[in-house]
Amino acid sequence: MKTIDEMLNLDLLTPEQHAEISAWIARSASPDEILQMPAPLWQAVERASKVMGIDEDLLRPPALDYGALAPG
Repeated sequence: MKTIDEMLNLDLLTPEQHAEISAWIARSASPDEILQMPAPLWQAVERASKVMGIDEDLLRPPALDYGALAPG
């Protein structure tokens, strides 16, 4: 839900789309049910995801030097 809230805050989803997507997710009992979301809502999420670069973030290899940057 945080991601779609961010999409709304960035004006990548309309308030109506956000409400419909939120309601769909809330009443879905499983990921499979979420995947049955109507096409126009999925398309809105996909467009917003593309603008936010979500796919690129998910495909980026992990930083192997992460521990070297953390204090402690």
